[in-house]
Formats: sequence, structure tokens, C-alpha cells
Amino acid sequence: MQLDVIVIGGSFAGLSAAMQLARGQRKVTVIDAGEPRNRFSDQSHGFFGLDGVSPFAIQQEAYRQLLKYPTVNIVKHRAVAVEKNASGFGITLEDNTTLRSKKLILATGLRDELPSIPGLKERWGATVIHCPYCHGYEVRNQPLGVIATSPLSAHQAGMIPDWGPTTYFTQGLYEPDEEQRAFLLKRGVTIESTPVLEVLGRAPEITSVYLADGRTLRIAALFIGPKTHMASPFAEQLGCEFEDGPLGLVIKTDALNQTSIEGVFAAGDVSNPMQNATLASASGVMAGVGAHKSLMQD
Repeated sequence: MQLDVIVIGGSFAGLSAAMQLARGQRKVTVIDAGEPRNRFSDQSHGFFGLDGVSPFAIQQEAYRQLLKYPTVNIVKHRAVAVEKNASGFGITLEDNTTLRSKKLILATGLRDELPSIPGLKERWGATVIHCPYCHGYEVRNQPLGVIATSPLSAHQAGMIPDWGPTTYFTQGLYEPDEEQRAFLLKRGVTIESTPVLEVLGRAPEITSVYLADGRTLRIAALFIGPKTHMASPFAEQLGCEFEDGPLGLVIKTDALNQTSIEGVFAAGDVSNPMQNATLASASGVMAGVGAHKSLMQD
């Protein structure tokens, strides 16, 4: 049986896309390997009407609502191969099952690469965080730090004082230019050029950071802009075009979230230069609508 659409990825973007197609009475299957980018966070913040609810709970409720629609199926498996053919797409699962569809939506997410500093990984999503709008309120009014990972880190450091007193750790690599330095000092940011070597405290808490010159500085939470990578090779394998995002490549899409490959749509962090739960869901809606419109034109 050939489905109308297969969605690879069962988090905010993929499920939002599937909902539009379900309501359009299209046969849609969501393939979910169960490894969303947000799995390291206990709560999702800033998502309209669901502030403070865990990403897992939001996902489970979305599953429940989607499965009310008779044309929807959810497959808890990992997709291992994707093929484009004359009639559409073939997606092979890890159990060697092959599903076929006319259209494909990639909502496969990104993988975050953290700096190789001891103590960061085990705190990721709790006290080592990226987005102040997602997590800043929970660490407010405490000593906060920004560990530089790119030239954009100085901009990030300029934002954080709205949540607490901020130290910008340049790591000796990303020193602010004259204009950035003036802005950071105006914002009350302390600029520290000595690199952070280790994060101290009983995870997930942070008590301080240990610097290369032997000092320790009291810090309660650290903001980092991780380098990002595609969590799945499918976009590259299909020949989709990419473009530069702030921290890594994203899939290039048009106004309806179709990629450079006809019939392939992308949604969520894989195609959004700016990334959070709301934006992921919104792009999923657009990809679902785009796929539906493409089906109608066929």
C-alpha cells in the first residue's frame, strides 16, 4: 500500500505536520525513533498553553490526539534508508520493513555538539542550556555564564543580563571587537579571557567553573551555542540543498517548506535557522500544508 505522506520524526515538528494531513483525510504514517533533540530537558517552556509541561508529555498527548484520526499510523522504529523512485519514496526501517509514500516530510532534528569541557554533557538541558527564552527564567537572578563557541557568542552574552549577572568566557578564542565590547560593558557583562577548563558541582547543579589559571568563579548556569549537525543523513542522501544557519547547516526550503527535491518537505530544527519548540511546531504545520497542497496538485 502506498501512503500519501510519511513523516520521519515524531516530535513537535513532525507531529504538527501529521495533524494537518490527518485533518485533510490523507493517509499519513509517522516514523519515530524516540530520540528527539529535546529529550535532555524535563520541561518545555514558552510553548503557548503548555508552559512547563515536559516534552515527553506533550508528545504523548499529541500521539493520543492524532490516533483519533483513522488515516494516521505511528511506527515506533528507526528509519535506516530512504529512496526516491518514480512513484514516490521508499523508507526502509531497521527491521527491513519498507513503507512507501507519495510525499515525504523530514522532521529528523539536529544533533548538538558541545565543547569538550568536563562537566558540560551531564548538565545539558538543565543548567547548561542554549536558549534563554526556553530556560533562562528557571535560573534567573543567579550568576550566569556564557561559554563562547563561535563569533555569535558575544551576541548571546549581551542577551543574558536580563536573566542575571553575566560573565562572558571568551575561551581566548572569541574576543569581542571594540563595538561588541562596548555593548557588553554597557550591559554589565564581565568579560573573562581565561578559558574554562571544568564545570564543578554535583550534576545537574553547578557551583562554579575552574579556569586555566587556577581560579574558580561562582556560576549557577551556563549558556552555550552548540555546533549543530543533522541527526539523520536522509536530506543529504536525497540530494537536498543546504544553507548556512547560525550554528550549522539547515535544509533549504521554500515558503511551503518544500526542499530542493520535489515531494520532499522539511520541518523543525533541520530547516529553521532560529530554533525552539514553537517555531518547530509552526514549521511542521507549514510542511503538512505544503505536502497536502502538493498532493492536491498531483
